[in-house]
Amino acid sequence: MRITGAQEVAAAALSSPLLRPVLDRWESVGLPNCWLVAGAVAQTVWNVKLGNPLDYGIRDVDLVYFDQDALDRESEQREETRIRSQFRDVSASFDVKNEARVHLWYEERFGYPIKPYRSVEDAIATFPTTATAIGIRPNQGRIEMIAPFGLSDLLELRVRANKRQIRREVYEAKIGRWRGIWPQLEIIDW
Repeated sequence: MRITGAQEVAAAALSSPLLRPVLDRWESVGLPNCWLVAGAVAQTVWNVKLGNPLDYGIRDVDLVYFDQDALDRESEQREETRIRSQFRDVSASFDVKNEARVHLWYEERFGYPIKPYRSVEDAIATFPTTATAIGIRPNQGRIEMIAPFGLSDLLELRVRANKRQIRREVYEAKIGRWRGIWPQLEIIDW
């Protein structure tokens, strides 16, 4: 039987000492339309493929959700504090973001405004690279996945900019760090 790319990503996540506890206790996360996303997922796959320790180079675990009824910063911070406390046994920092409110702070952080996202799926489609534009979560005994650019770049250790929203300097900062940690990546210049 041939293993699919989705199965390969799921197997990597389920073998991770950082991601597995989150996936195992997913129901306790309790956030609307929540997904485990981006770097921690992609970097776990890279580590598996490159034979690194599974937590190698991973800064944080990103959880994103979508709650249009809680657009205040305090609500988001409460959820992040709750998640960090809940997973204090996991040796990673947690970054928890309500994608429904990103447009409220994006310009201050990155220097230009964006339109409000319509969903988590819409937000993931703007993540800085095609390889890290991924979300996973458990669903009825399997791993559900969002990968708007497919899985080829991720599984082939290829990094390319997703130019839908980011600017060159954001991409350059990411790849600058990644080149030092995962020099085997094929990084496509802006």
